[in-house]
Amino acid sequence: MTADALRERVARLRREIEQHNHRYYVLDTPSIADAEYDRLFRELQSLEAAHPELISTDSPTQRVGAAPLAEFAPAPHRQPMLSLNNAFATDEVEAFDRRVREALGREDIEYAVEPKFDGLAISLIYENGRFVRGATRGDGYTGEDVTVNLRTIRSIPLQLTQSPAPQSLEVRGEVLMLRADFERLNQQQQAQGGKLFVNPRNAAAGSLRQLDPRITAGRKLTFFAYGLGTAELPVQLQSHSQVIDFIDKNGFRVARERDVVRGAAGLLNYYRRIGEARAGLPYDIDGVVYKVNSLTAQQQLGHVARAPRFAIAHKFPAEEATSVVQGIDVQVGRTGTLTPVARLQPVFVGGVNVTNATLHNIDQVRTKDVHVGDTVIVRRAGDVIPEVVRVVMEKRPAEVQSFEMPELCPVCQSRVERIESEAAYRCTGGLYCPAQRKQALLHFASRRAMDIEGLGEKLVDQLVDLDLIATPADLYDSEHLTLEKLAGLERMAKKSAENIIAAIEKSRRTTLARFIYALGIYHVGEEISRLLASHFDTLDALLAADWDALISEKELLQKENTKRRAKGLEIEEPLLAGIGPEIMRSVATFLRQPHNLEVIERLIERGVTFERQQTVSAGGLTGKTFVLTGALPGLSRDEAKARIEAAGGKVTGSVSKKTDFVVAGSDAGSKLDKAQALGIRIIDEQQLIALLES
Repeated sequence: MTADALRERVARLRREIEQHNHRYYVLDTPSIADAEYDRLFRELQSLEAAHPELISTDSPTQRVGAAPLAEFAPAPHRQPMLSLNNAFATDEVEAFDRRVREALGREDIEYAVEPKFDGLAISLIYENGRFVRGATRGDGYTGEDVTVNLRTIRSIPLQLTQSPAPQSLEVRGEVLMLRADFERLNQQQQAQGGKLFVNPRNAAAGSLRQLDPRITAGRKLTFFAYGLGTAELPVQLQSHSQVIDFIDKNGFRVARERDVVRGAAGLLNYYRRIGEARAGLPYDIDGVVYKVNSLTAQQQLGHVARAPRFAIAHKFPAEEATSVVQGIDVQVGRTGTLTPVARLQPVFVGGVNVTNATLHNIDQVRTKDVHVGDTVIVRRAGDVIPEVVRVVMEKRPAEVQSFEMPELCPVCQSRVERIESEAAYRCTGGLYCPAQRKQALLHFASRRAMDIEGLGEKLVDQLVDLDLIATPADLYDSEHLTLEKLAGLERMAKKSAENIIAAIEKSRRTTLARFIYALGIYHVGEEISRLLASHFDTLDALLAADWDALISEKELLQKENTKRRAKGLEIEEPLLAGIGPEIMRSVATFLRQPHNLEVIERLIERGVTFERQQTVSAGGLTGKTFVLTGALPGLSRDEAKARIEAAGGKVTGSVSKKTDFVVAGSDAGSKLDKAQALGIRIIDEQQLIALLES
């Protein structure tokens, strides 16, 4: 066979095999017997083995898996993979439809509707029609590169079927395991004495994130596409339904149950239809998804925070089951909040075995009248967090045990205090409490706090478990936390250890606002940290503050302002504007704990210093007060606020006579009305940018 004839035969075999893969794994309509498929596949394998120069990444033979990976590399998304807001009730769906109609100025909206797959969100990148990279959702901005494992999934085309192929295309969808394949996998696991998977979603997640792609290849996963990310298309698409048709024609599996409906009535009718058909579907779903069909309208509606305004997920009711409370334990969270948790007789709820369920707080325990020994209804709220719904009183035994919150932290024995406004109890151990240690360290090192790049969950686990660090101050003990010790940890090497040491060293110089935020004080987020840093200016001043006097003064001022407001008088600029007495008490409590002060002192002794925050005047914004309302099309709320403050301006949360500008985006509400009534200048995003750049 000549070289040209050989290349043509290999190309023809690949096309034919992928056509059969598409018919079998996507269309569920195989056209040849398995033996004939195997013959074609073996011929292609033989030709590629004899002529390895002909092997390419888009060959069907490359789906069988490769050598094990050391770890998954991070994969930044070209466009954020946002989550959807959820609706659980009819009135929430009707409210969504009303918001869309009002925003678009139309009375009747067309929606694309589809099942909400219960799997793992995945992004697939194609260049010139060829699959080049695949990643998990991750945090929405950066996922894990699981390309090698995704190549083993036969419902993912390695080459797009339509011509001309887009120069660049991002297809988004869900990897899941069909119910029949899940049952077969568990039968195999049982026969081999392996661990049984609880549900198809867990099986799919465990299979896709195997470091050995050969394991993934041995488990039958399926990919369903539901949309596009970034794309350079050869055709102009007008609607989401056209997008799905385009994806379908390019060889992807899409939901057959998708539809196009009109208005809230159409949405709710589809929800009922899919709910009735749910048990007979070949895969698990946890609701349905509604999307405004017009792509132009989608762009008009835009996004808010981490979710689009043009789409919503309508979730099915959480599944419920009956169990018995065998005990009530107390868990201690990162900020020290104590949460009562019911230890349950194991029960299968919503696809998983549940042995613990949250009781939220002591008031919930008393309101629901939960005692040890009670029979209770357990629900997976939002199909995620198990919770006790109610007690089955008719099944209460003669003797049950009541529950009281402990006076001392069950982990570190520090005093527990009651937060009346939240019906919560908190451990005052702060930076000292071992239960809070790992999360406190992760928070301390996070990007918006001390920004210690590379200090992630797995590394912190090792550092704490091996007693290398106990508090944030230990990170800066260079005599104890050495390069050699770091390099000797699991999945670490000298270069990685050097990077961590460099990141820690770099973080020594920070700002007071970042430092306060990094301490993890209850109720104190980034904004409160900035306000505290701005007011006190130095750490010494913050530590020396008379908090009892400040709290009393604040409360008196609030009472006086309440009276002035009732009389229509101008209120006085409050002390520590934006910080209420409850937050001030939280700061005071934290700074009164000797172990917290000891950690802060050691951090300063070990070289943590603060840069002074400089503000610059740009376009006369110094001293100007802004209020942001509604969603801005190009800037996030945080970005707009940061740019205004960097230019010397101030951003507040409420409109008053002292407000200079109200920046109004879409869906602006009562703040806009008040600004108009007061005659305050109202600007949009473009005018704000012009002000900032002038």
